[in-house]
Amino acid sequence: MSTTPKLMPLAVALFALGVVAIVAMFVAGERGLPAWVFAAGWLLAPAGLALGVFSAVRESRTRR
Repeated sequence: MSTTPKLMPLAVALFALGVVAIVAMFVAGERGLPAWVFAAGWLLAPAGLALGVFSAVRESRTRR
């Protein structure tokens, strides 16, 4: 029986927001952005990646 992955869309969204924040850091430079943009880049991209790996491993396991 196949189930739809529920965590993967959230993981992709978190990772994408983190990457957008990182790109914004490079485009605007160090002094042009508020601190929350730096925190978003540092936290969202790794959290999205970890959640995506967790979701992929969880969905790939066979259920008994």
